[in-house]
Amino acid sequence: MVSRVWLSLIAVFSLAVSCMSGVPARAITIDMVTVGDPGNTADTTGAPNPAGAVADSFQIMKYEWTNSQYIDFLNAVDASGTNPNSVYNTSMGSSARGGISFTSGAAFGSKYAARSDMGDKPVSFVSWFDAARVSNWLMNGGTTSSSTETGAYTLNGGTSGNAPAVNLGAAFSIPTEDQWYKAAYYKGGSTNAGYWDYATQSDTAPTAVTAGSTGIGSAGSTGNFANYSSTAFWNSQNGNATTVGTNGGASAYAAFDMSGNLYEWNDLMGVAGSSRGQRGGNVVNNAFHLSSSSSGTNDPSFENGVIGFRLASPVAVPEPSTYAMALAGLPVEVGRCSAAASGPDAHHARDRDLLDGELNPGVAVPFTQPPVFRAAQAGQFPGGFVGLVGLDPDAGQAGRDEFVEAGGEG
Repeated sequence: MVSRVWLSLIAVFSLAVSCMSGVPARAITIDMVTVGDPGNTADTTGAPNPAGAVADSFQIMKYEWTNSQYIDFLNAVDASGTNPNSVYNTSMGSSARGGISFTSGAAFGSKYAARSDMGDKPVSFVSWFDAARVSNWLMNGGTTSSSTETGAYTLNGGTSGNAPAVNLGAAFSIPTEDQWYKAAYYKGGSTNAGYWDYATQSDTAPTAVTAGSTGIGSAGSTGNFANYSSTAFWNSQNGNATTVGTNGGASAYAAFDMSGNLYEWNDLMGVAGSSRGQRGGNVVNNAFHLSSSSSGTNDPSFENGVIGFRLASPVAVPEPSTYAMALAGLPVEVGRCSAAASGPDAHHARDRDLLDGELNPGVAVPFTQPPVFRAAQAGQFPGGFVGLVGLDPDAGQAGRDEFVEAGGEG
């Protein structure tokens, strides 16, 4: 039980908005949980066979990537609304399953907004390429000038065709199928603990949730429940995504909604290829698709209303720990801006040695050397990865065809 508490500690990256002098900005928070028990044995009863063996500890998002988080991404990389590399699908604004509106006449950096009651729902109508671009954006700093084309993946404008392999040293990436499988179904606690059939820590099919008028799941965050089988009726949609973390209990590593809500992209084995994986089932599937026995693939450019994603990242230092991380090239004033983790110990001397030298309260220190994210131990403070989302006049080019909302095979 104690090890589970340590495994669920969340990494922290915090920069204050006021640190970017003269540039409006907002923060994006990503909760990550640690998947430990490195070198665990594989499952030989699910699909694929074997599956779930991972040599190293890693982190994975506690929840699916939400519409609000994707809006922050869109307003950062497409502040002028030209839709570079087709990062916005118009079905996000027209389908009952979509959660993001686009207003061409809105202010620069505010073209995209959450539709009613959709901000805390998982984003849909996203391709594997979209998730890869979010990975690149985060790895490159999560700002208006951060590249979406290189970093975790070398995309160079690609929106279709083969998915490239993940690059070595990726700070964020789409989880491999083994990583996703382990985070969802492994029982944890040792390297030979075994696997559950469902990501709710159960071998019995979960009970399907219903939804309130604003799309909050009926189960809360405990119990053997999941959003599937078209029972969550709200927003005039029979079977719709519900608020992340409100659809029953988490996996053994405290990741929610890995059975049900939306299918999630995975990177298969992480090598280049013409297809990418999807797992976990969705709001309209039957119980089989939520289980460890169901594994599907799709074209990496495919998008519809029941596919989303979550990201993974390496574990930088031995757990338990949290990290204060700074963006490359930005002056950080520790003491006057929350560049280090917040809390009573955030500015203790033992936490000030941040790779480039000692950080003293009130002293601005530029971070100009790679990698873009610089990490240092900063005490044990629960929170999330936070990047700055500012406004930048450079935006990109147009174009995304509206995709038909058709279900993928699982």
